[in-house]
Amino acid sequence: MKDHHLDELLSEQISYYRARAAEYEAGTLDLPGGEELEDALDSFSPTGQVLEFACGPGQWTEQLLRHAKSVTAVDASPEMLAIASRRVGQDQRVRFVHADLFRWRPERRYDVVFFGFWLSHVPLERFDSFWAMVAECLAPGGRVFFADDAYRTPDELIEGESSTTIRRHLEDGTAFRAVKVPHGASELEGRLQEMGWQIEVHETSGPFFWGSGSRG
Repeated sequence: MKDHHLDELLSEQISYYRARAAEYEAGTLDLPGGEELEDALDSFSPTGQVLEFACGPGQWTEQLLRHAKSVTAVDASPEMLAIASRRVGQDQRVRFVHADLFRWRPERRYDVVFFGFWLSHVPLERFDSFWAMVAECLAPGGRVFFADDAYRTPDELIEGESSTTIRRHLEDGTAFRAVKVPHGASELEGRLQEMGWQIEVHETSGPFFWGSGSRG
């Protein structure tokens, strides 16, 4: 996909999540395996200074705060950030940053980089540069944890199963295009290892998967 078309798609993806903020939690996936992701994150224990990509309405931010000394949570939707801020309340350990992750760069390095249900929204054309940015964010000995799924409904596949562009609707019927890459756990693990990451990717009993590790 040419750069300007990809930029238009990513801009539309941001518009979708901004518009969907108020109804986001009502539309989350109620599928097997979700609790396994939460358990895996707790076992991983994201301690120290944590950076969260695409924090959305803050469900994962809450869980990160069980372990973290501080959390810097970045999202491109001010509407999502407002919900997340209300969710965590007056916790002074959290700093929210409004930024497009495809343009943002870290001001410092972190002990842990976390992203929940974000990697599948990174276009394949930006996969390598995204992981280069993740590496840039990590302090020496830093770790990564991510959770995601490859779930796409038939009506979303407007360009066919081979395409990573989907269409999603708000409750009022308004349609937006977005990116949804259906990563397979073993394929993803292999690609990351080829890029120099020591990351293991695990499937759950449902459509979800999670990965954790560090830079090799």
